[in-house]
Amino acid sequence: MDFLQAHLGTIYVVAEWAIRLAMVVVVPFRRSPEAARSWLLLVFFLPIPALILYMLIGRPAYPKWRQQRFAGMPRRPEAESAIARGVAENLPDFEGREALATLVANLGHLPGTGGNAIALIDDYDGVIDRLCADIDAARDHVHILVYIFADDATGMRVIEALGRAAARGVTCRVLIDALGSRPWADHVIALLRKGGVQAAKALTIRPFRRDRADLRNHRKLIVVDGQTGYIGSQNIVARDFKPGIVNEELVARVAGPVVAQIQSVFLADWYLETLELPDAPGLFPPIAASDAATAQLLPSGPDYPVAGSERLTVSMVYAAHRRVVLTTPYFIPDEGLLEALQSAVLRGVEVRVVVSMVQDQWLVTHAQRSFYTELLRSGVRVFEYREKLLHAKHIVTDDDLIAIGSSNVDIRSFQLNAEAMLLIYGAGRIEGAARLNDYVTRSRELNQVEWSRRPLYHKVLENLARLISPLL
Repeated sequence: MDFLQAHLGTIYVVAEWAIRLAMVVVVPFRRSPEAARSWLLLVFFLPIPALILYMLIGRPAYPKWRQQRFAGMPRRPEAESAIARGVAENLPDFEGREALATLVANLGHLPGTGGNAIALIDDYDGVIDRLCADIDAARDHVHILVYIFADDATGMRVIEALGRAAARGVTCRVLIDALGSRPWADHVIALLRKGGVQAAKALTIRPFRRDRADLRNHRKLIVVDGQTGYIGSQNIVARDFKPGIVNEELVARVAGPVVAQIQSVFLADWYLETLELPDAPGLFPPIAASDAATAQLLPSGPDYPVAGSERLTVSMVYAAHRRVVLTTPYFIPDEGLLEALQSAVLRGVEVRVVVSMVQDQWLVTHAQRSFYTELLRSGVRVFEYREKLLHAKHIVTDDDLIAIGSSNVDIRSFQLNAEAMLLIYGAGRIEGAARLNDYVTRSRELNQVEWSRRPLYHKVLENLARLISPLL
């Protein structure tokens, strides 16, 4: 005991340096250079707190038990058959984007298929109206996967519609993220189960299983009768569920062969959480195709070996010939995306980044604003949407290629969250495509000179936030 007291300071210093040296080896493994630098900077100044934080949120992967469950997931021949049939019967027209389609297929293991009727909806309450109408018309099943499902007035409309569907014999399954829906999850699930709906939480944090609390299922996917699908940015919650903030969203309602791909992703997530493998003939019914757009689903997340949504975003920027518009509420790019945006400008491509001036995350706001000066200097045009919190997430390349879904443009969506993006080829054929231009026209463009005159303390806060931006 006397020896310990006499040498406590030395032991502490040795422990700190042991952590620093060990983390130099451990941290860079399977991480981007930006994330590694941020972790190592934190380790250098605060080794013991950094180690504790790293043990909680530092591993960019699911725990081993979940990886094994994903790897051992039973094959679904009926899903594979339905997806293959959709391609064979509706040959895709990639509009000269075959290389990008191949990339997406290799990342998410899902092919492109033609014959999809797609409508883009930016009316928040209109999405809920359309969804409840589809649920009321359902005959076989309704599947819902969302990050946030609340028991407010908006959520209760959907809960009641699901209850009515279950009462007439429709199988309803709902999967909600345990953390994203935390204030409402238990009550929502109780209400759903009371109404005869099967409901479960995604990525529940369980003691002693080494679950990482900030790896979330951020997807928003809905399937009705295997015929109709929804994908986009909108959760099932009131648009003003955060005090003083109103959300602006964008959702794609899909009918066509690509719905089988959305279904397959939902069923995989359902199995990962419940170990149940639904098997019914109505899950993958024959789908009447339309002479409309080619579409392709890209699921991404820690279950996959490559950061799919990041590769898609960068590749769409490099694929642009005339213009690219990137719309996102949270913009914390990695070096690869920054270089892609700057290179596009040098090629003569008009590059627009549309972000929200209204924000709900203080640290993220300052981190993303630290990139504006760099973007403006390189010729990227930055627009701030000022009416609401612009929560919509989409990329438009040359007005004919659209990616829409749940992925933000930040390290969290690129590497940590389970996300899903729908790639639409020949976007001129889809209903509501013109709405994508409204976000720019309703925004204020930042001026480089005016932006450089913002207060010094803003610049300091932004630069400090940027140091840890790869960890956000």
